[in-house]
Amino acid sequence: MRPTIVVMPSSSSQNGIGCCGCFRCCTCINVNFLKTEIGVVKALEVILGMICHSLVLNFGTQYAVTIGSSYQSFLTIASWSFMTTGLLLLCYICSPRSLGLIRQSLFETAFNSIAAFSYITSCSYLGYAVNMFLQPLALMSSALHAYPAVSTAYILGTFVGLLYSYDAWKSWTYYRNFI
Repeated sequence: MRPTIVVMPSSSSQNGIGCCGCFRCCTCINVNFLKTEIGVVKALEVILGMICHSLVLNFGTQYAVTIGSSYQSFLTIASWSFMTTGLLLLCYICSPRSLGLIRQSLFETAFNSIAAFSYITSCSYLGYAVNMFLQPLALMSSALHAYPAVSTAYILGTFVGLLYSYDAWKSWTYYRNFI
């Protein structure tokens, strides 16, 4: 059995926000993380997850009984994955050490895999319910605004699920390099 290697990224003098090219402020914040591939993926997961969550809350709540349990499952998955990814993003921005420690653990891989599977299955269930039950109401114009909004939510949610799949694959390869 090989020993576990924990890699701690060195803190760079380029942390923080550059002001007028003379000095840097808020050096405890690692904004350069958002320029990396992992940072862009995490930021997209948070932003698109927030959009999906708000679309379903603002437009789908009135038709939650009509849509059925697909509404609750999508809302639950969008909520927990948005909160966890947001917390991870905050940790990665505020602490470069947490990026090295969490990313090389199995947590990141497991979370991204579960989030990807949950998003994709929930979006397919919501898509079925929206097209079966909400579309006829939209044709009669009683759900005219809800139908395109909730449809956009499950389409964006599918994209977020694929993004989580990509992130799971990247975190798995990162994890495998440290085993």
